[in-house]
Amino acid sequence: MNKENINPDPGFAGSSTEACNARLSALLHTSRATPALPPRFPEGVWRRIEEADAPVKTTGGIAWLDALAALVLRPRLALATVAVLMITGTLFGARDGSQAAHQNAQARYLAAVAPNSLH
Repeated sequence: MNKENINPDPGFAGSSTEACNARLSALLHTSRATPALPPRFPEGVWRRIEEADAPVKTTGGIAWLDALAALVLRPRLALATVAVLMITGTLFGARDGSQAAHQNAQARYLAAVAPNSLH
């Protein structure tokens, strides 16, 4: 089998694969430009790492609200939260409806007993 050398560099013709790889690696390293880092780059990196590791500071009295929201929004408690909110809404609606019915009954009674007192 006659192999034709398609490499125009005659130095590659008789060399081994390791030597070719070494020359190619050296050529790639010399051709790759490495940009200079901005001034004080390492200090900035370490400052951002320290800020990320620092505990989050909460301001005001809403820390309990954030903790409650984090607890309630967990997938395990989501169904229970929805059920509690539905029951609470139903109870408040029933209470308001009962109060409105009571006020309507009082107004009807007053209109029936003393129809001219409302004028």
